[in-house]
Order: sequence, then structure tokens, then C-alpha cells
Amino acid sequence: MTLDAWLALIVVTAVFPMMAFSRLGPDIVLLGAVILLLTLGVIEPDQALAGFSSSGLFTVAFMYVLVASIRETGGIDLIIRYVLGRPHGEFKALIRLLLPVASLSAFLNNTPVVATYIPAVLSWSRRLPLPAHRLLMPLSFASILGGTITRFGTSTNLVVHGLLIDREPRLAMGLFDIAWVGVPVAIAGLVYLVVLGPRMLPARRGAAALFENPREFTIEMEVDTAGPLVDKTVEQAGLRHLRELFLVEIEREGNVVSVVGPGERLKGGDRLVFAGTSEGAVDLQQVRGLVPSRHGASSLEKDFKERRLVEAVVSNQCQFVGQRIRDGHFRTLYGAAVLAVCRGGERVVGNLGQVRLQAADVLLLEARPPFIERHRQSRDFLLISQVNGAARPVHEKAWLAWSILAGVVLLASLGVMSMMNAAMLGAALSLLTGCCSVGAAKRGLDTQVLLTIAASFGLGAALETSGAAGVLAENVLAMAGGNPWALLVATYIVVALLTALVTNNAAAVITFPIVMTSAESLGVNPMPFVVVVMFAASASFLTPIGYQTNLMVQGPGGYRLSDFLRLGAPLNLLTGGIALALIPLIWPF
Repeated sequence: MTLDAWLALIVVTAVFPMMAFSRLGPDIVLLGAVILLLTLGVIEPDQALAGFSSSGLFTVAFMYVLVASIRETGGIDLIIRYVLGRPHGEFKALIRLLLPVASLSAFLNNTPVVATYIPAVLSWSRRLPLPAHRLLMPLSFASILGGTITRFGTSTNLVVHGLLIDREPRLAMGLFDIAWVGVPVAIAGLVYLVVLGPRMLPARRGAAALFENPREFTIEMEVDTAGPLVDKTVEQAGLRHLRELFLVEIEREGNVVSVVGPGERLKGGDRLVFAGTSEGAVDLQQVRGLVPSRHGASSLEKDFKERRLVEAVVSNQCQFVGQRIRDGHFRTLYGAAVLAVCRGGERVVGNLGQVRLQAADVLLLEARPPFIERHRQSRDFLLISQVNGAARPVHEKAWLAWSILAGVVLLASLGVMSMMNAAMLGAALSLLTGCCSVGAAKRGLDTQVLLTIAASFGLGAALETSGAAGVLAENVLAMAGGNPWALLVATYIVVALLTALVTNNAAAVITFPIVMTSAESLGVNPMPFVVVVMFAASASFLTPIGYQTNLMVQGPGGYRLSDFLRLGAPLNLLTGGIALALIPLIWPF
């Protein structure tokens, strides 16, 4: 191999463990790799930037705007309201949940679908009653299965197809061509989840169950009307830096002061709510002027318009991951106080200020009302939902948002215009008709996914132009014995394993040139291998880090890694076997 080929291979090889095991986001890792390859002269500037001009990338971006319009108008809430209902038994409940989710995910990005469904499912499970952990992992898996039905069901499908037509325009696929494989795969997967799923998942306690009794993690005291603390600030009263407690809110004359600042002045009769350990209550007993609360119901059980109790799932991209809550100044940055932390189905006990946050932790927060909208699209949180909050009202423009999406699908499927042009037109109509504001459109763009896709193009180009892809293809062919069937199976296994550890888009884009070169060297039709890359990149059932929706349900469901392996491994084998059996029949070698 040439020096450039060795450099490209070393950099790409280093990228995958860094994405899997470092705290850096995949976008940062991949952009850094592209910059390094550009600096070393392995790729030219136009190759490094090729991903930013890809039709697949822009199609994904415009589709995010369409999804944002449906979410903002309450289009998904509308379906949830009419579909969930009150089924009798777990079997019927799973059917009512999984079929609509898979159908929606065939046309919408999975993440907002699952994010909208999770709060509704948690409330629904309490009404049935049915344990939430029996519903949430199947919810995530159903959204992944639904994404395999259409070419635009996932961003990966769109990007891989974009790579394909850039290389071989004659091989362009229709919007529903992969449905010949996707529908059987989705049906088999849904049957597995409905029939065997409940038997495969052990009992788990989710965050909602752990957070339902506020008295377990709060201590309430009152300011003595005749005591020395009246008219003193929180700082002056010595309540700012308690060892194992912190002041969350003050209930005063029927109102509440949430996310209390150090300059807030205390008044006689104020009811102070502290979060922390029961052992920390000893410190409060030593504070002159504080007496135990004489009220019956917990202050957190009351409904105040000035504050909200919300559950937030920590993203693996959160800047506080690995930091202690107190050291990171969580309250200062977000304007929210942490009341409790749930991890792996168990509430984290001890001094909250000393807890080091991890990805998929569920935080019970007290915040002011604007917090939810301000941070709903934040990359620091996978999901933010109001505790016992009412569903968002259905907007009168929901039908229009759905109509615009249907028009986009119709225009693209009939060949009137390309998928990118149709998506661009649909995004513009969404903004012009008021289905989506410019701010909501910006928040709806998943910049991490878009940057990951764009940077992956640069790495793929480095492998191809340096000759590394050709060398790797020769080695792969030698291992497969020149047998296209063996190569097809090997491709599926490698991409599926990579997507379980790193982002599916990066796994697909980086392996694409190697797979195409291998097929061309064999002298066979590359289409079976292209479609296998699409399906293998979507087979993210083995780990919570393999796909964002898996991380979203991990905390609320109280799942452990073993739960994903228990339910996901057989599903991976089932869907992989069906895909590998059908793909060569529809796209012969």
C-alpha cells in the first residue's frame, strides 16, 4: 500500500474506538479525522468538503424540518390520542402501540416519534395498568424496524442512496423499492416483539415509579415567624452551602419560588423544600429559626404555575457527563434544580451534589415553565417530559402538516421531482403556512447527525482515493473465497457490529466504498450489497448506545445492557436472516 493508504487506514481504524469509548461526539471525532487527513495531504479540500454538498445530506436536513412541522402542530399527538385507547391485556396494548409507531417511522425520523410517544406511554401504562418497561424497549425497536420500510425511513438510507447515485446514477432506487425487504423484516420483528418480547424482559422499575413519592427524596422545613432567619437572605442564613442538602424551592402564601437564588430573602412561615439525604437533615436541625414543616401534603405534590417538575434523560453528549452535579454548576447553567437521579432502574442515593452524571441517567428536575421549550431540543438531553403533565394540545394545522408530507412523498414516488427537491419544497411550504416557525425548524435540525454524515464522506473519500478501499476489498474477497454470498453475509455482520458501537451513519458511509469496490472486483451487481448496508446499519438492537432511541428509553424503562442483549440479539438474528434471504432474490448478483 502507498503511504496515503496507510495513513487513511490508520486514521479510520482509530475513529471507531474513539467514537465508541470516548466522551467526544461522533461529529467531533469524524471532523477531527477529516481535518487530520486534509492536513496530511491524503485528501484534497474538495473531497473533505464533498459531504457538505451531498444531496443526501440536504434531503435529511429538509426532512428534519418536515418532521418538526408535524411535531409542532401536534400531528403525532393526534395519532397517539386516537390510537392508544384502553386495550384489554398486554398483547392488544403492544399491537396498538407498535403498529402505529412502525408505520410513522417509515415516513418520519425515529427520534421525534419516540420522544413524543414516551411521555404518553408512561401515562398510558399507569392507566392500564401495565409496567412501562414492557412497552418502552419494544417502542424503540418498532421505530427502528419501521425505518427500514422506505428509502427515507432513516437518514442512513437517504445517505447511502445518495452515495450510490453519485457513483452509479443508473442504479437509482424508488422510494419504496426496499419495502420488498423492509415490510417482511418489520412484520417479523413486530410479531417477535408482541409474542415473545414480554417473556424476554425481566421486571424493572422505571424512573416514573422511583420518582412518584416526593417525600422519599426531599426534606421540608418552615421558617419560624419569631426566629432569627426572617428577612435574611438564603446566603446569610447559611442555607446556600449545606453539606448534603440544597434548597430547591420556597412555598410562600400559596405561591412558589423555584430554583432559589442566594439573594432570596426569607419570610416567616416560608416552607423550604430541600433535596438530598435524610442524614443531611441533621444539619437542618442545627439551624436556629427552622422548624419541621407542619403541613400534610408535600409541596412538590401541589400544582404551581410558577414551576414545573420534569424528567430529563441525559444525553451522551451532555457537557456534564462525568462531572459532579455541584462542580458543574448545573443549576446555574440550566436554571433547574436536580431533585433525584435514577440510573439503571435504581435511584442514586447519597449526596446529590457529589453524583457524577452518566449518559441515560434520568433526572427529576424542578424548573421554571420556560425550561421545557428552551431545552427540549438541547443536545444535552435526549428527552424532556413534564411529570404528570397534560398532553400538548392538538393544533388545527396538524392536517396541513401531514398533507405537506404526503405531497412530498407523492411527488418523489411519481418521479415528478427528486426526493431532495420535494423535501425542499415541503420544508418551504411548512414555513410559509406557519406549520413550523423558523426557530422550531432550526431546533429540529439534528446538527450532530448532519455533521457526522458530512464528515463521513471525507473519510470514505480518503479510503477510496488513497487505494486503501481497494486493498481492504481484496482482503475481504480473499476471506470470502470470492463467493458473493459469503461477502454479503460478512458485510451484514461487520456493519451491524459497527452500528452497535458507533453511529449508524458513520458505519454505513465508511464501509460503503469498501463494499462497492469488493462487488466491482467480483464482477457482480453491487445492489445486494448496498441494500445490505442499509439494513445492517439499521439493526441497532444490541446496545443502548447503538441508536439514540435506545438511549432515550433506557432510563425511563430502568433497563440494563443485559436487557438489550436479551431482547435485541434474537431480533438481530431474525431480521438479519430474513434480509439476507430476500435481498439476493430481489436484487440478484
